[in-house]
Amino acid sequence: MIKAVRTDSTSQDFINLVHLLDKELAQHDGDDHPFYAQYNKIDNIKYAVVAYVDNVPVGCGAIKEYSDDTMEVKRMFVSNEQRSRGIGGIILKELESWAVELNFSHLILETGKKQPEAIRLYQKNNYSIISNYGQYVGVNNSVCMSKSIR
Repeated sequence: MIKAVRTDSTSQDFINLVHLLDKELAQHDGDDHPFYAQYNKIDNIKYAVVAYVDNVPVGCGAIKEYSDDTMEVKRMFVSNEQRSRGIGGIILKELESWAVELNFSHLILETGKKQPEAIRLYQKNNYSIISNYGQYVGVNNSVCMSKSIR
């Protein structure tokens, strides 16, 4: 059974999963990893979700305020052995529901061109590619996406 649990960045399960994510991203990003890592700190994240399969933490994601009406999706990850089971979509749906409850109307995110599985997940969940925003403007490896949730 897959269970999505709301938490924050103090959750040790969330911290452990983000550590695994960072190790994987360091391999994907190569020399560009330090640039991305500076924008992916988890200090003070108030809205995080950890997915559990049979009470074992297997995936995570978070949202943080970007503007008055927009939250940014951050730190999405599912462990290798649990991929292709729909867990990423479950985490994403829980984050979207939480953002709606918090009265936000849009979600944005950044992922990398070297992560086609992530791009497919977001497109499958009705995210559209947009122009790169914020620190990602002009970054060729970045793919930015958005979704209206209201």
